[in-house]
Amino acid sequence: MSELRVGFIGFGNMAQALAEGFLRTGALRPEQISACARNWDKLRRSTEPKGMRPCREAREVVETSELVILAVKPYMLAEVTAPVREALREKIVVSVAAGYPFDKLDPLLAPGTHHLSTCPNTPVAVAEGILVCEDKHSLTEEEFDAVKQLFEHVALVETVDTAHLSVAGTVCGCTPAYAAMFIEALGDAGVKHGLTRAQAYRLAAQMLVGTGKLHLETGQHPGAMKDAVCSPGGTTIVGVASLERSGFRSAIIDAIDDVENR
Repeated sequence: MSELRVGFIGFGNMAQALAEGFLRTGALRPEQISACARNWDKLRRSTEPKGMRPCREAREVVETSELVILAVKPYMLAEVTAPVREALREKIVVSVAAGYPFDKLDPLLAPGTHHLSTCPNTPVAVAEGILVCEDKHSLTEEEFDAVKQLFEHVALVETVDTAHLSVAGTVCGCTPAYAAMFIEALGDAGVKHGLTRAQAYRLAAQMLVGTGKLHLETGQHPGAMKDAVCSPGGTTIVGVASLERSGFRSAIIDAIDDVENR
């Protein structure tokens, strides 16, 4: 990683989150990162103060990078890859565009291009993210190991088959919004009962961080984790029963279903 040059084609929220995570963890130095985007002034504001290199065109990003991250909106992929199609052939290409698994992305690239489709989430900015990788790709083993090594600085890296790439991306990529809604709702409840909003948000956010980490480190079943907090006749089981009456779990499942069936 010490000399790997990484370029972003597109520098929206996800690309900025990845770059922030790479810099925060020391996985990359600012001078190793370049980026291009349609809005030049906004791109400069997002890159130059941190020492990253803004580029006017995608070709400049590709020419100065070994690893190119395609981070534009899915509907823009064909447009942005066309001018650099041949240049990308000699690079490691990682796509973070939703809905573009290997077989859909491959025709947009020159034959023989080494590429991998992934689904990251925004907590990569604080090195607590997830990166779901499609198991079908054209990277060499060495290239895949290099990509994995880089992203493991900022994320849990999980590989899934093509059939499950979409739902895995939904579970990790959409749900930070749902988790934020949960934090906000807990904050409202705390404020209702006298906590300051800042206190309530901090408590709720740390609860989510801690609960997730507890599961990852112990492998304990979520149901067992819930049961461990529910004493007979205690306060927690009262709240659990209330959530069940309100359809808490079914609402979450329905949200994932609706995304997948859109």
